[in-house]
Amino acid sequence: MGGDVRPGGGQLVADRRELLGFASVGLLAYAVDLGLFTCLRGPAGLGPLTAKTLSFVAGCSVAYAGNALGTYRHTRPRGLRPCAVFFAVNAAGAAVQLLCLTVSHYGLGLTSQRADTVSGAGIGMVLGTILRFWGTRTLVFRPVTGVVTGVGGGSGGGSGGRPRSWNRTSGGRVGSWTG
Repeated sequence: MGGDVRPGGGQLVADRRELLGFASVGLLAYAVDLGLFTCLRGPAGLGPLTAKTLSFVAGCSVAYAGNALGTYRHTRPRGLRPCAVFFAVNAAGAAVQLLCLTVSHYGLGLTSQRADTVSGAGIGMVLGTILRFWGTRTLVFRPVTGVVTGVGGGSGGGSGGRPRSWNRTSGGRVGSWTG
């Protein structure tokens, strides 16, 4: 099929695949973050902030690689900018989680471990994930648009141009040898 919109609900299927891919990569990144944090905090004996910073960077790296090579591979991000924006979007998502925890714990006075877990890892995680999904798909892995289909027109390929296949008709989609 030539584009993302297909007759018979094809866009819905594409959106579901994107959401499932994003969620799968996110779960893997979360497992890396949690596992590394646990190891760094426990056996390695690092402080909580140092351990969390290192585990956050490792989790973000896994998430970026998984999204770039999997979920959003058709966008072909280039350079350091997409990676930097991805880390900024994830830092904003983490800030949302901390904000939810702060409001609950200090603003509302809900100080039990259960309340902290619900506000930070529950409500904060949901809101942070929504922000991450939006930011990842709109700021980092933007779809390629405005494809030039003639020889010699516009920018294409190379540095600074939009990625395209050799025949200039696929918009840089993976596996588009026949256009």
